[in-house]
Amino acid sequence: MQGITRKVVYITLYEIIAITLSTAGLTLLSGATMGHASVAAVAASAIAVVWNLVYNTLFERWEARQATRGRSLLRRAVHAIGFEGGLVVTLVPLFAWWLEISLWQAFVLDLGLIVFFLVYTFVFNLLFDRIFGLPTSAQPAPLAG
Repeated sequence: MQGITRKVVYITLYEIIAITLSTAGLTLLSGATMGHASVAAVAASAIAVVWNLVYNTLFERWEARQATRGRSLLRRAVHAIGFEGGLVVTLVPLFAWWLEISLWQAFVLDLGLIVFFLVYTFVFNLLFDRIFGLPTSAQPAPLAG
C-alpha cells in the first residue's frame, strides 16, 4: 500500500485509537468530565491529522534523499520525537483554555501524554510498517541490472 491510500489508512487507524486513549488520559489527568475531555481529544486529533499530513510528507521527502534506506530505530525515534514536538506547540494552549487550567498545568498534563504518545507513535509505526509494508521512500533501491 502506497501514496494517499497509505496515508489515509494510517491517519484513520492512528487517530481512532488516539482519540479513545486521549479521552481516557485527559479525564484521568485533568479531572475533567469524559464529555469535556473528549472534545479536547477530538480537537487535538483534528490538529494532529493536519500536522500528520504535513510532517510525514516532509519527512518522506527528506527520507527519499538519504543515502541510507530503511527505517532504523534511530530514524524511527527521530520521527516520533519530531512529530510529537510539533504538537506541543498547539496542544498546550488548547488544553489550558479548554480544560480551564494554567499553561504550566497544561504543559505538565501534556508531558504525560507526550511520553505515552512517543511510545504509542513508535509502536504504531513499527506495527503499521510490518502489517502494510514500508513506504516507497524507505524501501531499498532496486539493484541496477
